[in-house]
Amino acid sequence: MRVLITGAAGFLGSHLADALLAEGHHVLGVDNLCTGSLENLKHLKSEARFEFIEKDVCDSFDPKRVDYVFNFASPASPEDYMRLGIETLMVGSAGTRNALEIAKKYNARFLHASTSECYGDPEEHPQTEEYWGHVNPIGPRSVYDESKRFSEALVTAYCRYEKVDTRLVRIFNTYGPRLQLSDGRVISNFVAQALRGDDLTIYGDGSQTRSFCYVSDEIDGILKLSRITEHAPVNIGNPTEWTILECAKAVLRVTGSKSTIVRRPLPQDDPLQRQPDISKARRLLNWEPKIDLETGLSLCLDYFRTRVEAAA
Repeated sequence: MRVLITGAAGFLGSHLADALLAEGHHVLGVDNLCTGSLENLKHLKSEARFEFIEKDVCDSFDPKRVDYVFNFASPASPEDYMRLGIETLMVGSAGTRNALEIAKKYNARFLHASTSECYGDPEEHPQTEEYWGHVNPIGPRSVYDESKRFSEALVTAYCRYEKVDTRLVRIFNTYGPRLQLSDGRVISNFVAQALRGDDLTIYGDGSQTRSFCYVSDEIDGILKLSRITEHAPVNIGNPTEWTILECAKAVLRVTGSKSTIVRRPLPQDDPLQRQPDISKARRLLNWEPKIDLETGLSLCLDYFRTRVEAAA
């Protein structure tokens, strides 16, 4: 297939490009590099089946015939989407529409990268795909939450009214090589702080929970979803729940750091619980994650150590 990936220079987009190329496909990557990095794609410079275009997907463009569109363009870390609030809303609306129009024009299949943030600060735990969420539509996190919620509505509308063959993956916290340092995400912040010997910063009392999925497991689930016909959202994440304090202690164990843990006030609308119910993924995809948190941390430790040393 000839495949289009929007947001190809990002964390997940670049790993997805690697996986699709490994399957023998031709990949066209598009990214405006507002948060993505060409560093994530430098190993593909001599790959004949990979093309890259620096472009904002909010501006319409014609990539020529494609067989599949993977829509991954969006700032995804709190540091980025709070800095680029309007851009985040636009890529979730105009950018998603442009990607859907490409799929419609070429009768291509379409997979949209949505997020567990659609559940907000959930009142249902764990979160099933049928839960509608508990989201503040005007809070500081709303630029990302509502961008993704609108995208889901738009993707569903194109499926319903325009007969585009769509899929929706709700991605839970994912980590691994190519995460930016100190971008506001739990794992990258903790590991970078531990490797620098800085205090590990916990917001609130550390009892809030997250579920962490290693990137290879996440990509495997996304690819399996891309191959079946399922138009409703599917959770892809690791169902093992960790408190933030437990996660910080795991990072200290894996890194061997002597850093201490300090507490800061909890940001507004920060979810107190986050855990996917992956029953649907198990049933439809025969998928579940294989890599536990401490193993995953060990797998990406060299990457983070190299990045910390380069930034010193």
